Amino acid sequence: MSADSLQEFTNDLRKQGELVDVREPVSAKFEVTEIADRVMKREGPALLFHNVREGDHPLLINAFGSKKRMASALGVKELNEIGARIEELLELTKGPGKGFMAKLQLLPRLREISRFPPRTTGKAPCQEIVYRSDEIDLEHLPVQTCWPEDGGPFITLTMVHTQDPETGEKNAGMYRVQRFDKKTVGLHWQRHKTGAAHFEKAKKLGQKLPVAVTLGGDPATIYSASAPLPPGISEFAFAGFLRKEPVRLVKCVTNDLEVPAEAEIVIEGYADPEEPLTLEGPFGDHTGFYSLADHYPAMHVTAVTMRRNAIYPSTIVGRPPMEDAWLGYATERIFLPLTRLMLPEVVNYHMPPEGIFHNLVFVSIDKQYPGHAMKVGAGMLGMGLMSLAKMIVVLDSDVNVEDVSEAWWVTLNNIDPERDIRMLPGPIDVLDHSSRAFSYGSKMIVDATKKWPEEGFDREWPEKIVMSEDIKKLVDEKWERYGIPLD
Repeated sequence: MSADSLQEFTNDLRKQGELVDVREPVSAKFEVTEIADRVMKREGPALLFHNVREGDHPLLINAFGSKKRMASALGVKELNEIGARIEELLELTKGPGKGFMAKLQLLPRLREISRFPPRTTGKAPCQEIVYRSDEIDLEHLPVQTCWPEDGGPFITLTMVHTQDPETGEKNAGMYRVQRFDKKTVGLHWQRHKTGAAHFEKAKKLGQKLPVAVTLGGDPATIYSASAPLPPGISEFAFAGFLRKEPVRLVKCVTNDLEVPAEAEIVIEGYADPEEPLTLEGPFGDHTGFYSLADHYPAMHVTAVTMRRNAIYPSTIVGRPPMEDAWLGYATERIFLPLTRLMLPEVVNYHMPPEGIFHNLVFVSIDKQYPGHAMKVGAGMLGMGLMSLAKMIVVLDSDVNVEDVSEAWWVTLNNIDPERDIRMLPGPIDVLDHSSRAFSYGSKMIVDATKKWPEEGFDREWPEKIVMSEDIKKLVDEKWERYGIPLD
């Protein structure tokens, strides 16, 4: 079972020896970042800083910073267990057929992921303390200024809650939030994100958009804000599916949005589309480069609520690998079955941290006909946020794409660049500083599979060098007698 709150998860990590309590005074300006960066690069423990000079609350960072802790956060031993639950739900291996229409018939079953809808409660831990009006002061939070060229302090591990002004559909996304002053923050929701779409609708309707920023909650709910969910499935329903029990919500005290009752801190307010946009950034981003300053909506804070003894959860991004690598890894493991739903020939895929998730995707397939690799590459570029991928490399089923060294070794042996690489234009992540235009550029599909005669290859294709199983078994059995240390 996953923890019911961030405080429970923190205590669990401490008991497991996965957390270090840091009582030495530290600064949220740069110092915490440098400490956390060194720890994250070696998949070190979660850190709870009890004495942060710039705030009144302990700061928790790197809580999700390893495969083990990410699995623990979602209540499983292995992240593939969740993907297996979804695969069983969709009955991919024993469904009503292999054709396209048969797969479409399976799509409604995705709604069964929502069979743990959230419950609304009247009282909640996140509202034990309430600040309004002149009591509001965001400078009491230990908000990090992460990197030397950052435009200011940024709240990083967020759930930003909005609601479609027309349909009422709710969204919670993990967007960075820049603290401008005691009562104002900047909302960095990119043009491809749902929060930005809600803001544009509010602008057309001439309405202010209610917004809530929550920090903390149960770990599954925190993760769900980063998940690329299919249309019609809410983050709270998906978190309920992960937890196998509903998420409890509570209505905000100054607007009608509902937020996780178990959150540590809630920042309530609104964004006014009639106001000029505010300069936000620069920000040291997950690309390892600064994303440049740009104009985004300001949020005016109308209330801050929190638990008694609230913990301030945070993270940092920068040159990978970082803590967010494990959030991304959880996503690829969990959503692999949904990729197979429309592309059943896919065996596995992997988005290595060095590729910033969307810049590089290795995918292995069960190749069945000439041109199959290009078909899969194009198909993946048509799937949701995978459309932002810059390079998709398609390999045969015997390649372990989670082993980046093996994937590159096979790729660079198998390709003739002119024959096997295709370029095409398309949407690009807004943080990509190399694209020819803002959020628009080119992408690449690489066919690194074994080539067939129909694909213009009439030479003999060599086999990989692999030792015979009997010799490997013999050496395993005799290894201690050789006297060669394993380390």
